[in-house]
Amino acid sequence: MAESDELTNTWSFDSIQNSVMSMKERLLGVHLPMARQRCQLMMMKAKDSFRGYTGKMGQYYDNGTSKLRLWLGDVCLSTTGQRFRQYCRMTLSPSHLLLILAIVTIIYILATRSYVGHNYTIQYLPNDRSSFYVYPSIFRNPERDTFLYGNFPRDFMWGVATSSHQIEGSGNVHGISGKGPSIWDTFSRQPGAIRNGENADIACDSYNKWEEDVELLKLLGVKFYRFSLSWSRIMPDGTMATVNEAGIRYYNNLINALHEAGIIPMVTLYHWDLPQAIHDRYGGWIDEAIIRDFNSYARMCFERFGDRVKHWITINEPWVITQLGYGSGIHAPGIMEDGLTTYMVAHNLIKAHAKVWHTYNDEFRDHQHGQIGISLNSDWFEAADAHVADRMLQFTLGWFAHPIFVNGDYPETMKARIAAISRHQGLNESRLPQFTEPEQDYIKGTSDFFGLNHYTTLYVTENTVEDFQLPPSWDKDHNLAKWFGHNWPDSGSKWLKVVPWGMRRLLEWIKKQYNSPEIIITENGFSSSSAYDLNDLDRIAYLMSYIDEVLKAIDLDQVNVKGYAAWSLLDNFEWTAGFKERFGLFYVDFDDDERSRIQKDSAIFYSHVIRDNGFPNAGMTSSASNILVFYSQLFIAVLLWLSFF
Repeated sequence: MAESDELTNTWSFDSIQNSVMSMKERLLGVHLPMARQRCQLMMMKAKDSFRGYTGKMGQYYDNGTSKLRLWLGDVCLSTTGQRFRQYCRMTLSPSHLLLILAIVTIIYILATRSYVGHNYTIQYLPNDRSSFYVYPSIFRNPERDTFLYGNFPRDFMWGVATSSHQIEGSGNVHGISGKGPSIWDTFSRQPGAIRNGENADIACDSYNKWEEDVELLKLLGVKFYRFSLSWSRIMPDGTMATVNEAGIRYYNNLINALHEAGIIPMVTLYHWDLPQAIHDRYGGWIDEAIIRDFNSYARMCFERFGDRVKHWITINEPWVITQLGYGSGIHAPGIMEDGLTTYMVAHNLIKAHAKVWHTYNDEFRDHQHGQIGISLNSDWFEAADAHVADRMLQFTLGWFAHPIFVNGDYPETMKARIAAISRHQGLNESRLPQFTEPEQDYIKGTSDFFGLNHYTTLYVTENTVEDFQLPPSWDKDHNLAKWFGHNWPDSGSKWLKVVPWGMRRLLEWIKKQYNSPEIIITENGFSSSSAYDLNDLDRIAYLMSYIDEVLKAIDLDQVNVKGYAAWSLLDNFEWTAGFKERFGLFYVDFDDDERSRIQKDSAIFYSHVIRDNGFPNAGMTSSASNILVFYSQLFIAVLLWLSFF
């Protein structure tokens, strides 16, 4: 999914004394390229404004930094700016310019040792670590919110995630790729379904730019890359009757390049983009026939890629598929049959997952030696009554986790409540389907790890009155009210508020509920609505605080977390939000036919967390360091403009 105000942060991006990179490497490999990228982007956007597109400039002016950079671009284009440039070139020799550039860059490097954002601050006092908070004005409970310094286990896996429909595009930019349409291709063309009528026909064009994506992964230093396969790219009509060798070749090239780079591929078989032909034939996930077709597709993937892929995920976020695709209808395929079809869809998703797990276990595990699991999404739910929170968690996460990780059947609270409400509604049997005893035995234990996608937290309480009226719904069945804290930091998505401590509590709950499974966090990330926010300090604070909660869960609660994947590598097609909500560590210019990528500050931050395997050292901070960082960047931009433009 993938799907902050009034805060403070200082993070020591680097410790010069203990840095793995030399000063020369940092200067040439990180800071100068980043400064030049920013200057180029600044000039490009300023020129657009100069040429008359002033109506679009409001979206660029999301913070003071962006305003000042664009103002600088306007000055550079003005007559005064041109005269100043000419004067500097007459009075300063190239050697002087390079000397000044070097001095300012050194100041910039030293300043970024204690990176201070405009919205958040952590202060490190060597003799007192009890007062570090990422969000001190909001989350300041000493026992809960104190920042924990330390390293993750040596074998901890750091990664980043994407999905096929969100980044690949059709692949038809430079020719015919052979991909068949998916339900999202169809849904995106329905009026009003997607913001501004946007679609993923090109998206990030990763079908053609996969080599560049691999270079970005290498720049981050990740150990694994989680991506999904497009079922309709491999089988355009969803069956063995049509196999697209061009699609298989594309994934082979990507997987081979990852291996050459020393990056582990973690492959999701299904991330929402069902072949449209399957949906047209029998309704897709509504019909049990899909279990057979999904298994045939999975078997082909194991045969073609399993010699190099050792980490498989069957299905991504079945709750979202079920509730948003077949309940509210705001996702593809747009069906609105909540409380009826939703339960049948979930039933088939669970059985399809189990079938594919057994296929891998019986036919491929012995010679491919891999793992296969499922990625489940869940918020954390905070309540005054622990039973209320538990009910909400069981109806959300337990709906799918309980059958797979416990006993092959749904949670008792779901079975009891839905059966009772069904009787009140005059039905002879529960709307929740039942698993037979053989099916329960077949389903339980069908995951080698617990894939978790987590983003946010909500408060929850019980509604005072039960609603037994038709039509039925999942919300009526659990009968709980949810809301966000009034002062929780915002993101670019309405559904995502920043609540770091929910991550640790959810991980501990999973440990207790499911007998301490091996957990891989397969998605966690922050969205921004600002297209040109390269200095994405809010995302840095989010990642810092949530990753630290994972560290607390491992060190303090002994939760068996084995890996973490940030969502997402790239700004991408964010489903119904189109290209507005941006989760990427790398900016993508969707107005550029080349879909150019530019590194954000969060990518640098995350690469340092990976390199250091956590937060091993804390650097002294200065309230002036943010000023040094900001003005150093401006000076570098001016000098580069004088020297190269």
